[in-house]
Amino acid sequence: MAKGKKFVEAITSMDEDFAKWYTDIVKKAELVDYSSVKGCMIIRPYGYAIWENIQKNLDERLKATGHENVYMPMFIPESLLNKEKDHVEGFAPEVAWVTHGGSEELAERLCVRPTSETLFCEHFAKIVQSHNDLPKLYNQWCSVVRWEKTTRPFLRSTEFLWQEGHTIHATAEESEKETISILNMYADFCENVLAMPVVKGRKTDKEKFAGAEATYTIESLMHDGKALQSGTSHNFGDGFAKAFGIRYNDKNGQLQYVHETSWGVTTRLIGAIIMVHGDDSGLVLPPRIAPTQVMIIPIAQHKEGVLEKAEELRERVSKVARVKLDSSDKMPGWKFSECEMKGIPVRVEIGPKDIENNEAVIVRRDNREKIVVSLDELETKITETLEIVQNALLEKAKKHREEKTYSAVTLEDFIEIADNKPGFIKAMWCGDEACENKLKEVAGVSSRCMPFEQEKLSDKCVCCGKEAKTMVYWGKAY
Repeated sequence: MAKGKKFVEAITSMDEDFAKWYTDIVKKAELVDYSSVKGCMIIRPYGYAIWENIQKNLDERLKATGHENVYMPMFIPESLLNKEKDHVEGFAPEVAWVTHGGSEELAERLCVRPTSETLFCEHFAKIVQSHNDLPKLYNQWCSVVRWEKTTRPFLRSTEFLWQEGHTIHATAEESEKETISILNMYADFCENVLAMPVVKGRKTDKEKFAGAEATYTIESLMHDGKALQSGTSHNFGDGFAKAFGIRYNDKNGQLQYVHETSWGVTTRLIGAIIMVHGDDSGLVLPPRIAPTQVMIIPIAQHKEGVLEKAEELRERVSKVARVKLDSSDKMPGWKFSECEMKGIPVRVEIGPKDIENNEAVIVRRDNREKIVVSLDELETKITETLEIVQNALLEKAKKHREEKTYSAVTLEDFIEIADNKPGFIKAMWCGDEACENKLKEVAGVSSRCMPFEQEKLSDKCVCCGKEAKTMVYWGKAY
């Protein structure tokens, strides 16, 4: 590569072709590479570093609320998977099967886990006898496999990384409280760490998790107006407990079934970060999740004292932020473009004149604003700037969501919005699955959730005109 060659080249404009723009970003920002296994991705160090920061933050939150990490096998015997009828039917089309061990055919097929409910249930049935054994608050970090027909890095892949929580409780009230508490934790994480606003609500019965009594979700809106399910929390009630015989002796010595929950978020959150915050120059990472929050770039680094000063600043800034120094022999313009492509929230430029004036230039990634600061105040200004960038990204994403959220009270309005205005559509619903199916047929949308924050837009269902029961967020989705 020539030293002066521009780093950002041939990035498709997001407004020209959003799907191609997305693919360009994940490749050119060195987040992933494609593998020889169809639908599977290689998560490169920079992409994995983002996932590690997600993992670290969530793991700390879970442990602070009493959850413990465990690890379950990656294989599930077919007989075990078949114990919960609705569950296995929901996953059957996506299951990958192991039929041979070495050259010998297995006596029973093994499923490569698409999710681990059945494994946890089998284990819980063995270790729980008394009310004193409850609750069990477990979580695991692992990969799962779902044989997808259409794949896209982070958003939908054959194998992906996630955390899956599995808990059991003595009462229905406790399991419901856990389900909602986890959903609120996910929402807080998305908004305050990923700078990504979400809508919290309950899935319709048609869209809920296979085998669940209720599924709760956080839905976010991407730049192109499509929705992304960004995290789910499921209340299983005692359905799995009855299928697997998970019972305990209560305080009166009576046998009772436990009540179970399951919840998870995945590497699809990285795709969400790209599509909510990215621009035509690359990633735009919220500071709280960015692997590198500050990049120091020396200007005219061949001149005496410049690299030494840059290293001094790196050492100072390392006490308040995750920082790197780019001392490579690339031209400054290349380094600037590379910083922008990788979404590094703040860069610091320091050259001979800056050193002479005891100052440096701070550049924000989100709006490219340049700020000249005294070196005496560098740490303070960087800390302030990172916080400003974090908040600005959240506010920008909120504004975008508000501008692309529409209301419809008639079917004609609903279809017109769905056809011409990508985004969330708020509309009343009677609760009949036939209407839900019809809206998908005529407008190409799915129900995203019945939000906790309800509005009464009208008295009638937008589809059939009968009495409405609830307001629903609808939209086209990834």
